[in-house]
Amino acid sequence: LIDCSTIDVATARDVARGCGRAFLDAPVSGGVMGAEAATLTFMVGGEPRTFAKAEPILKQMGRAVIHCGDAGAGQAAKACNNMMLAATMIVTAEAFVLAESLGLSAQALFDVAQRSSGQSWSLTSYCPVPGPVPGSPANRDYAPGFAASLMLKDLGLAVGAAQAGGVATPIGSRALELYRAFVEAGGGGKDFSGIIRMLRDRV
Repeated sequence: LIDCSTIDVATARDVARGCGRAFLDAPVSGGVMGAEAATLTFMVGGEPRTFAKAEPILKQMGRAVIHCGDAGAGQAAKACNNMMLAATMIVTAEAFVLAESLGLSAQALFDVAQRSSGQSWSLTSYCPVPGPVPGSPANRDYAPGFAASLMLKDLGLAVGAAQAGGVATPIGSRALELYRAFVEAGGGGKDFSGIIRMLRDRV
């Protein structure tokens, strides 16, 4: 069994123990565009011999298939990765809103940041403003590659795991609050990069 959903680590481990057959938790990163292009990243948890059997199957759908460790490790990697992604997208969006207020064009900021220390996946693949990255959801009225409602769910899993383990995640927790506000304001069906609209409205 290969479970590609994103769930909490404890549940993944419980299923692995109780399902009665070889099991892998294998959540993905890459969104709709990655699925369509077969360029997803699979983060996989489970026994090495089970991973070895499943790897050829997963490679038909993904560019990167990474064995992260025992049962639940794939979910742990997904939670940590998406917490980083959410926070990075928020501060990237904030920077573009700040640039607007300073009279700096979005293209100019993009051209500088993509070659400088502000470079990130949120900037170069999912730029939250229309124009600089033709394939980003911003150019399609934020039609979701990865919906904000899903980001909210994943952030909840990450922050919940942190709280359960006594780990401080002040930035991750604030990102959760902001995405909750965005979803509650009606943004759940938009791409998570669409949070720039809410941030812009708050200026």
